[in-house]
Amino acid sequence: MQSQDVAQRPAPSSPAGPVVDVEQAEAALVEHYPRLVRLAYLVLPPGLGRSRRVLTAHALTQRALPRNRTPSPVIPAQSTGRDGDPGYALVRLKVLRTALEAGVPLKAKAWPKRAQLPPLLPHVWGLKLFPRSGGADELALDQRLSTLSGPARAVYALRGLERLTDEGVCEVLAAAGVADPEGAVLEAGGVPAQYGLLDSPEFDPCSLQARPTDLMRRRQHLKAALVAGAALLVCGALLGLPGEGWGPEGAAAPPYAQNPAAQAALDPAKLTRVPPAAWRSSARTDFSVWPARGDLTGDKALLRRALAVWARPGETVQVSATPGTFSGGPAGPPQLLYAGTVDAARVVILHDGLRIVRYAEPKDGTQGAALDFARVDGADRAGASAVVLGRSDGNVRYLTAPWVRKAGERDLMKPGSGAMNLTLTGGVAAPLASPALRSGPCTSWNVLQVTDGGGTRLLTDLGELVPARLTAGRPGSPGEVSGVAALHTWQPFACSLGTMRSAGVRSVNAWAFNEQPLPDASGSAAWVCTRAETWRGGGARVLAQFHTPGGAYGAAAAQAENVPACGARDPHVLAGVLWKSKAGDWYLLAAGSRKTASIRATGGVNGSARGSRLTVPAERGAQAQLKGSLKDGRSLRGLR
Repeated sequence: MQSQDVAQRPAPSSPAGPVVDVEQAEAALVEHYPRLVRLAYLVLPPGLGRSRRVLTAHALTQRALPRNRTPSPVIPAQSTGRDGDPGYALVRLKVLRTALEAGVPLKAKAWPKRAQLPPLLPHVWGLKLFPRSGGADELALDQRLSTLSGPARAVYALRGLERLTDEGVCEVLAAAGVADPEGAVLEAGGVPAQYGLLDSPEFDPCSLQARPTDLMRRRQHLKAALVAGAALLVCGALLGLPGEGWGPEGAAAPPYAQNPAAQAALDPAKLTRVPPAAWRSSARTDFSVWPARGDLTGDKALLRRALAVWARPGETVQVSATPGTFSGGPAGPPQLLYAGTVDAARVVILHDGLRIVRYAEPKDGTQGAALDFARVDGADRAGASAVVLGRSDGNVRYLTAPWVRKAGERDLMKPGSGAMNLTLTGGVAAPLASPALRSGPCTSWNVLQVTDGGGTRLLTDLGELVPARLTAGRPGSPGEVSGVAALHTWQPFACSLGTMRSAGVRSVNAWAFNEQPLPDASGSAAWVCTRAETWRGGGARVLAQFHTPGGAYGAAAAQAENVPACGARDPHVLAGVLWKSKAGDWYLLAAGSRKTASIRATGGVNGSARGSRLTVPAERGAQAQLKGSLKDGRSLRGLR
């Protein structure tokens, strides 16, 4: 366990912010719970083990709720993504402080702090819980972080998750009781700044895998518990006689009784099979009207294995689920969408009204299976156009909806090259290159183009069961990416889709919200906002991007999560970027949506302009805060 540079004394005094009510702190904790737990998990000492770190991170986060009105610390000016919420600043500080305390070694003459002891709650009996494994980069980063002290890990986490500058990090660490914040910043500088990896499942204590504990020890403890339980039952029976039963569950059957609905869900003969032409006359056009397809729909042994693994996945089963997707067993007989051979695997696709479930086992009969879950409730005709059957050799293969007449492959970065036709055999499309499997520089982004009675649309693989739909246009009324203008809008920004992998994304819209003449008269730059909506509703990701004439790629100017900007509820957006002219001069360029009446920059750059665009000379590395006003009088803040 690394030594922790945390002061064993009260936190140094710091300027107090506004007083936070318990309700306000609770709202901030619930809204940002996954981020706070991830922060605690990263700061906790690796010597605790992954399972105990998970439970401790949840326990510390839940105990961060104050008992009464509490002054909030002053929020660093560089803090992003939480809109300066004092409730969030308070609970974040408490989570950070207790996570650092948990890493302080126990001393013989000192009374241990609560954070230094194993958590009583939450607790899962008989199971070890730990995050899903990431790739080689995530493992290497975890090993590097394990060599740091607790304050240095906190520096890295605050930089990566909270986007704080070093000055802001020092303010938060000082408030948390760290004796030498500057030393912690220097120590954390020895680890490469791979902050994007912190969003990986490797460091997500809210998306977990489960494995059994020591089974022999559990059996011994269980025998002792059964003996004690039997004695209690005898005493309880004597106390309960005569008279009526007084059990807390009333007329419920014993917990070991077989439930008819649960048993029916495991019977392949009771799977729902929709007639091939049902979608033509149905009032709904979604996954519920997909027929059962594939060459193994009559293989009852395969279907029985798929249902059994869904209900009780064993240790050798690789289970994955998109964020916000429940991975438990079916409540009743699900609907069969596909059962067949895909490359080197036998695949079964099922639908229970809420989720798409994919079961895959090796065709050669070797051990190991995969079980994937994706949430698809509320899917419409466009959202139910295709599901992923499998990925191999850098390619992805789709099963398309019964109403899809034609499929093709298109490179989103080459809008003028057209689409290459893909053969459809029983709804299964020929394989196409998957951008989700590619490593190295982004030089192309291949998407699936489907055509049905409603027109042509583009779908992209983001590493999940259901591809995300791509659209273009003003929020609230976007169109399909089929025309020349929409295709050219997406061209420079296709590679930005890589930041949205494995996030449960339902659709991504690109909106060209403004154009700005460059101050050196070299042309006009395009401002485009991309917004990724998720199946679960929350977690929307917004990216404001800037593209200069002749550039192959757009540049990310600002990004945010869980904000209404660029969405149907609030389509307005304001963003800025530092730009260098060919002559070597630096400028702050900022633009808002067309209904922006004025823009003002403060901080490292000062300037203002009427209208929806601002151009101000600046120094290299300058930082500015943007504020604007809309034509209806409402204020507009820069996207962060």
